[in-house]
Amino acid sequence: MENTFDTTHLKFPIGAFIKKDEYPPDELASLIQDMEDSLAAYKALANSVNAEDLSKTYRPGSWNVQQLIHHVADIQMLHFLRMKKAVTEPDYTPVTLIDMDGWANTKDGINAPIEDSILMLEGVTKRYLFLIRSLSAEELKVAYYHPLRAFHINQAQAVAMSSWHLKHHLAHINLALAN
Repeated sequence: MENTFDTTHLKFPIGAFIKKDEYPPDELASLIQDMEDSLAAYKALANSVNAEDLSKTYRPGSWNVQQLIHHVADIQMLHFLRMKKAVTEPDYTPVTLIDMDGWANTKDGINAPIEDSILMLEGVTKRYLFLIRSLSAEELKVAYYHPLRAFHINQAQAVAMSSWHLKHHLAHINLALAN
């Protein structure tokens, strides 16, 4: 008998990222605030979990809480790097990609203390937000091609994707902890 259990709600608990054509200044400000709020949520979460919680997963075959926290810090660093490269290198194509499963399964992704990634997430996000706030309207339009997502993405859209990414994995962690 075939398993027809739909895991979409587990894979995308807040919904898949949907790129909009434009992000007006008030919406961009809201996304920036969401990124700042996510920092506090990740820090609070890290202070409330124990060793057993770190091994919990949100669905069969998914990364565990520890891997998710490390992943979020890694990807935030990647998003910051992409933005810096996009606004400083006119020929920034193709976009910098990583093997996310490979990174999540390195020894540090599996064993490093989550506090290290929380510090990293906090530091890189503060720098990232400083950079975002410093961008001109023209710099927010600078785009690059993302081959895995198969679309061009400008810096305002990249901010939206970063904000979504933080909330997306926070929802995964909360699902795992509820199990």
